[in-house]
Amino acid sequence: MKIDQVSDSVYVVAGTNVNWALVSDDRGVTVVDAGYPADTAAVLSSVAQIGHELGDVAAVVVTHAHLDHIGAIPALVEKLGVPVYTGAEEVRHAKREYLQQITPGQMVRLLGSRRGAVWVAQTLRAVAGHIGMSVPMAEAVDAEKLAALPGGLVAVPTPGHTNGHTAYFMPSEGVLFSGDALVTGHPIVCGTGVQLLPGVFNHDEDGTLASARGLAALGAEVLVPGHGLPIRKDLPTLLDAFARS
Repeated sequence: MKIDQVSDSVYVVAGTNVNWALVSDDRGVTVVDAGYPADTAAVLSSVAQIGHELGDVAAVVVTHAHLDHIGAIPALVEKLGVPVYTGAEEVRHAKREYLQQITPGQMVRLLGSRRGAVWVAQTLRAVAGHIGMSVPMAEAVDAEKLAALPGGLVAVPTPGHTNGHTAYFMPSEGVLFSGDALVTGHPIVCGTGVQLLPGVFNHDEDGTLASARGLAALGAEVLVPGHGLPIRKDLPTLLDAFARS
């Protein structure tokens, strides 16, 4: 686990090949995404490591319901009873009324490359015993409730990676939590920088690209992606170049 403070109120935590974020202010902490199931202890510990008690957590805000973004939610809800918010369509996905996620067959095909084989092995360890987990307590994000949480976030629908994928923008500090709509790296690819995840991970590749390009219009100054390093320098220029590509 590595914690990186990217603005006055926002901390990005790198877990098992995935990021979650903590937004801290005098109202408490908003947890944005929640790592893999195997990251649960690290998610809980990260709250203490930024100077808060676990009871300061006000809510969990989820970009989408893949296993690498919902892992610690059961523990947070059991210990704290906090609400879990995500996009209205993503609620159905979180409750597993349907599933949009890389298939076992697609994972097997990734074994053909060294990077893919390493990622598959790490992922299987990170989800062991929790393949079928869901988030039955997920609620549709409400603009007023979201604005009242630490950070005062704004939901930005970004369908494509999943039908209900939702990014979040923090206007007060210019921070964009892009989830998997837009990333800066992934273990199965060599390149870093503003990019889409490899197509095998996206339910709708064209929709993912359209949503990612649209994020440039927000005027964000800091990017917190679901995978890869955060970006704090020249972000408007980088997003504009991506949108034009």
